[in-house]
Amino acid sequence: MRAPALVLMLAGLAGPASAQSTSMPTLDERAAQAIVAGCVAHAGAKKQSHAIAVVDAGGHLVAALRMDGNSSGIFDFALSKAEAAAAWGFSTAQMLENARGTPGFERAPHVVIVPGGVPVFSGDGKVRLGAVGVSGEAPADDADCAEAGIKAAGLRSTRS
Repeated sequence: MRAPALVLMLAGLAGPASAQSTSMPTLDERAAQAIVAGCVAHAGAKKQSHAIAVVDAGGHLVAALRMDGNSSGIFDFALSKAEAAAAWGFSTAQMLENARGTPGFERAPHVVIVPGGVPVFSGDGKVRLGAVGVSGEAPADDADCAEAGIKAAGLRSTRS
């Protein structure tokens, strides 16, 4: 008799917790694909070619594209930029600035000091969802492409 009561009690505890976790915004496939599509549109308008990697808040790959003309090494660099921005919660351009002012920072785990990695926040800027990394062109162009993708998806690159 006690075992079923325990199961019912545990089931009751699991219900509200799972309801709370589903209400938190996440970087889902649809949003990640929208970021990639926004980057592609931006790159096409500028006649550029990039590798694009979108990761969730844990740095896990959600969506990616290696546009024509980019090697696998360029894609690996885009993924490293995305993982770095996801790990630290700020852009790789900011990591470059931090490295200039903090000796040794550039050697810290998950630090990339080349612009093109940008965090992704919810549309209201309150929740960090993940990051996008872009590589293949000049670093400023990579960062601009990432920003354009985030904006196209209706998300933000900064916390509000």
